[in-house]
Amino acid sequence: MLYQNYLSIMDQKAIQDYYPDDFNHCYGCGGLNKHGHQLKSYWDGKETVAEFTPKPYHTSLPGYVYGGLIASLIDCHSTGTAAAALYRQEGRPMDSLPPFRCVTASLHVDYLRPTPLDGPLKLRATVAKIEGKRVTVKVNLYGGGELCAQGEVQAVAVSENWVKRWIKP
Repeated sequence: MLYQNYLSIMDQKAIQDYYPDDFNHCYGCGGLNKHGHQLKSYWDGKETVAEFTPKPYHTSLPGYVYGGLIASLIDCHSTGTAAAALYRQEGRPMDSLPPFRCVTASLHVDYLRPTPLDGPLKLRATVAKIEGKRVTVKVNLYGGGELCAQGEVQAVAVSENWVKRWIKP
């Protein structure tokens, strides 16, 4: 089973639910983006998990998921995992200040097989390495119980100055 105790995992507050408003507009995982995917990631031991059910319009070929959606889900699950891992490394609660905010420095996706459009997609991520503010996250994406894609993301924690420079009030 991909998630050992999925119901107890869902009782947790999602990693993305801790995002401050200025980082909560992302199309993939931002809670303030009503048109986005609204991806939610949770700790499951030393890994993080997420689930997303694609809509019929997320299609590439009939019956299969568009690859850009897969990349988007891997990307957003990874940056959330990276931020949560930095909190864990410092032994801080997710709602402590200053908040960790992570952005994608690189994204690599290997598409292993066509991903079925019907039913939920499940993501499972591990933190491969933390070097200062840079976190390497590896993700497996499953569809129909099969491993369909693998990704690796380099996420970087950004400072308050970065946020002030790039995010308009």
